[in-house]
Amino acid sequence: MKLKQVAGIVLISAATTLASIWGYDHVNQKGTYFYSQDSSRVPANYAKFFDNQKSAGPADFVDAASAAIPATVHIKTKTVRTASNNLPKKNPFSDLFGIDPNDFFGDRGRSMPEMGSGSGVIISEDGYIVTNNHVVDGADDVTVTLSNKKSFKAKVVATDPSTDLAVVKVDAKGLPFLLYGNSDDVKVGQWVLAVGYPLSLETTVTAGIVSAKGRSIDINSRQSQTPVESFIQTDAAVNPGNSGGPLINPLGQLIGINSAIASPTGSYAGYSFTIPVNIVKKVVTDLIKYGTTQRAYLGIEYARDNLSDEVKKQEGIKDDEGVYVMNVREKGAAAKAGLQKGDLITKLNGLPVNSGSELVGQIAIYRPGDKIKITYKRNGIEKEVMVTLMNNIGNMDLVKNSAFDKLGAELQPLQKKDAATLNVKGGIVVTSISDKGLLSRTRMEEGFVILKVNGQEVSTVEEFRRIVEQTGNGSLKLEGVYPGYDGSFTYPLKLNDE
Repeated sequence: MKLKQVAGIVLISAATTLASIWGYDHVNQKGTYFYSQDSSRVPANYAKFFDNQKSAGPADFVDAASAAIPATVHIKTKTVRTASNNLPKKNPFSDLFGIDPNDFFGDRGRSMPEMGSGSGVIISEDGYIVTNNHVVDGADDVTVTLSNKKSFKAKVVATDPSTDLAVVKVDAKGLPFLLYGNSDDVKVGQWVLAVGYPLSLETTVTAGIVSAKGRSIDINSRQSQTPVESFIQTDAAVNPGNSGGPLINPLGQLIGINSAIASPTGSYAGYSFTIPVNIVKKVVTDLIKYGTTQRAYLGIEYARDNLSDEVKKQEGIKDDEGVYVMNVREKGAAAKAGLQKGDLITKLNGLPVNSGSELVGQIAIYRPGDKIKITYKRNGIEKEVMVTLMNNIGNMDLVKNSAFDKLGAELQPLQKKDAATLNVKGGIVVTSISDKGLLSRTRMEEGFVILKVNGQEVSTVEEFRRIVEQTGNGSLKLEGVYPGYDGSFTYPLKLNDE
């Protein structure tokens, strides 16, 4: 095929793609948008696809690798930990008054720098880079090094622990970047390449095939209470240091961000897991535009994969293709659209869904307010319904990266009978504390009942949220009790302590 023919095909494909995206966005998905790349310009790192009259066929992976390597970066981090008598956390009841003086001023002790290493992908010529949240989480210093050895100090723009994605930015222009592919088009059995900086090595490329899609390995629950997992599984060799690097197809297009491996040893043992690029595109756009992910919710509880036959029989779940709806949340998006317990969801916007992880992966590319067409079966009869997705608080408003969210805790109102037992009017129960949130830096334990925030009594989560948001980046004083223990406890907390 001649060079002019190849170039013509590429231009026609690009124009068709842009027209399709525009039409889909304005007709079916009003309000849905992605951080856009300049599709009218082909980055210089893709030049070899058009050299020597080559077609795009993968007789080898030389051209794909040469496109990916310049746009794959080495990310090094430094995190300063502080040793003090607060670490490790001790039982809060051992203090006479439940107060640690260090909590007022932050931990005091010697600094212990920790070094980390991972990979990243340049997605724009002006220096936006996507990587894993766990690569840069908590880092005080981030350095990005290109394949040509140029280094830049980087700023963390925003992170999303639920998907394990993060965006960092370097001050540079004219950088090579990877073009987005379409992870919905990825097929089991196709060739893929993983690129990164594993085991302290320089840029390394490995090849493999897609061995499965829509995988969930329950790894993001370590850093988020609302994990999103719908991984592409491959047998391309990935090791520590590859995290945040690209998975590409034979055309050199980005189809995912490498995130995890399944291994009994901590090193590669045959399987690696990649965040699909369609999720990456949406999350990256949110992080750049809003500083947090605008996550949409369908409002159902679904049957998890690999349920036992006993549970299936108890719940009336039949073995069939689709996702069984075990419960519909009151006033949620699904409930308002008329979905019911026992329905079997088979498609979202015409795309088949056969598992809960596939359902989560498809919903993850939408925002609150987006409308999707759901195909489902009820009593063996196939039906369709349009559903308007909502956010986690039951409306379609944009969610801001709030001080409340930084606390990293699950909260619920104190039950009336428990309030009577404690002889209080009401309060907020801290049911769990994430080790990534600000509350984990205090000596608070799960089960603590918050009675006052900055001297104001609280009995609902909404009241608590309002006071925290009004405080902004100031300080909080949380007062409360532990059921079964005498006395009250106080936990000072700096909201800007990041």
